[in-house]
Amino acid sequence: MDAVRVSALRKRLTGTGWLEAVGGFAGSLRHAVSRRGAGDLLLVGTEGYEPWHLAAHLDDEAAWSDVPRLAPVLLRHRVPARAPAHLAHGLRRLTEAGRGTTVLVVAPTAAGAPLLERVHDARRGGATVLALDGLPGPAGLADLAHERLAVGTAEEEPFDLAQHLVGAAAGQAPGRRGPLDRLAALAGRLTAGPGLSRW
Repeated sequence: MDAVRVSALRKRLTGTGWLEAVGGFAGSLRHAVSRRGAGDLLLVGTEGYEPWHLAAHLDDEAAWSDVPRLAPVLLRHRVPARAPAHLAHGLRRLTEAGRGTTVLVVAPTAAGAPLLERVHDARRGGATVLALDGLPGPAGLADLAHERLAVGTAEEEPFDLAQHLVGAAAGQAPGRRGPLDRLAALAGRLTAGPGLSRW
């Protein structure tokens, strides 16, 4: 995302309340992974959607903001036989998740019963469940999430944009620059430096 688009986005979203909603959700994410006793951040999408983009942003924010637990463990519905170690985590990790673990579910469409069952297991085991999903929202996911950020249609807040904003705002320490200022800085770093290679 370039600086011109970030500036246009800032003007478009000012006064809508959506930036505040993103900031609140991202603050909850940051608090969940930085509180005493915090464990892994498990990031999972739906069977048809893996949140690679958000995984990369959170990984970068973990390094830049000095909040190492923002670096997610990406969980996959299907793990190829020769997947590298950091991309070889399946949904079983959700069943094993317990107190201190944070589960971030990214679901632009229906989450599916098998995923919802595992998220339910994680919540029952004491994990904090956050959901970034589309409207009207995947059935069942809203009931499982401790906190939810619902993203509008493509004409309003596109889903990939929401992931940019959440990633940038999650790395922001309280009392610092706003999420769009962080996003502008992130855009500058991405366009000036080498591409994201880990994911």
